[in-house]
Amino acid sequence: MAKEKGVVMKQKNSSDNSALFSIEHNYEQPTLCRATITVAKSLVNSFFDETAFALKDNIQAYGFQQGEVPVEYIAKQYKINITEHLKEFFFKFGIVNFLFQEVRAQKLLVAGDPRLLDIFVDHDHDAHFVFELSIFPAIALNEWKYFPFKAPNRKNYKDLDRQVEAFIQEEQKNLEKNATDGAIAMGDWVNFDVAVVDKDHSYLDERFVQNFWLKLGNEEVESHLRMLLIGRKKGEQFVAQNKGLQDYFSDQLRATYNFKITILEVVPYAYFCFDQFKDHFRVKTNKDMHKKLIEVFSYRNDVSQRLATVEEAFKLLLSRHRFFAPNHLVLRQQKIILGAIQNNPDYNVYRKQKDFNFWIQQLAEKQVKETLLIDQLIYRENIVVNNEDMINYLNLDKRPRMKEFIYFSLPESKHYGQEVPLARYELSRMCAREKAINYVIHYLTKK
Repeated sequence: MAKEKGVVMKQKNSSDNSALFSIEHNYEQPTLCRATITVAKSLVNSFFDETAFALKDNIQAYGFQQGEVPVEYIAKQYKINITEHLKEFFFKFGIVNFLFQEVRAQKLLVAGDPRLLDIFVDHDHDAHFVFELSIFPAIALNEWKYFPFKAPNRKNYKDLDRQVEAFIQEEQKNLEKNATDGAIAMGDWVNFDVAVVDKDHSYLDERFVQNFWLKLGNEEVESHLRMLLIGRKKGEQFVAQNKGLQDYFSDQLRATYNFKITILEVVPYAYFCFDQFKDHFRVKTNKDMHKKLIEVFSYRNDVSQRLATVEEAFKLLLSRHRFFAPNHLVLRQQKIILGAIQNNPDYNVYRKQKDFNFWIQQLAEKQVKETLLIDQLIYRENIVVNNEDMINYLNLDKRPRMKEFIYFSLPESKHYGQEVPLARYELSRMCAREKAINYVIHYLTKK
């Protein structure tokens, strides 16, 4: 068994959370890594005290009026409840963001998603979140930019050009109709910072500010998260108590935090942005933009030109880089694929085909290999994702036809049918993969 000394890795960013978070990883086996994220005792104590205070209005105790129960009494009597609440709160509020950021910063080629093993949270102690990471051996990439590649051609029907022109004209009209005050509306993607503040609106710790993206879905049921942002504008900062945020981070207590929200970016649903589209695909002229748009209007055997191009690019890369996909990942991916297919009305027809299970297994293996290869390429080529990349990526999510340009799907953003916040670095991970495959296609088709 190979065992290496753990290396302490501290987060490095503009807010300097290094005093709040640290991560240590130990290789107990060559392909297995145990990562422990430590949350500083000072932050644990601040949130423990604030949670006890936030419970005051909901606690009834013999001999005390409603809302007058001493915080010290609440902290002592409800210690176990507060502790369980903070486990979930810290995990969703900051740990997910920090873990994905560090995996990228340390260039760890993680096979599949990190698995949470254990959590330790207690008042007046550092908190610990223990994860297990499956580490895939580094893939030695060849000089892939010089591989011979022939991209699939478009269909030459003139009607395709008319469809593209009609799409452009419609979205330009949408822009003219909606170029108003920039107020956030249904369907928009919103990027915001969020922090917990006390009753005087002072930060519990000004370094503990986290970043999330949220899509304002059009579900018929009432959404507290949606109502928090509808009508507001980019650049606004405000403090609010919000049941949607509170329940998402942890619904184990009836505590009510004061959240300070700063709206950083808005991706409007009302119109498709062609400038962002050009930037995403390194397109300079309207003629080249038209040519690029054709890729999701031109189909051959129910497969768009765009999808066929990505598939061929991966087929070429995987043929020149041979490796085995971990079996446990393939099995997990098979379950994901089957879950998606079962929602298809023709599922029972597919299932009765004699080679059904074989082709599901083949597809799962292919998808696992593609993900591992593209993650290695991200590190090799030092592909970095910034805010503009994420905005450009989400711009494609606005229209069903434009979603054809997205090969690596967005992370699941719904919980029980309602949209919930996505941690910045979780979304960034998927965006990086998308940016990487566009990078590959750019060089393989470069004349």
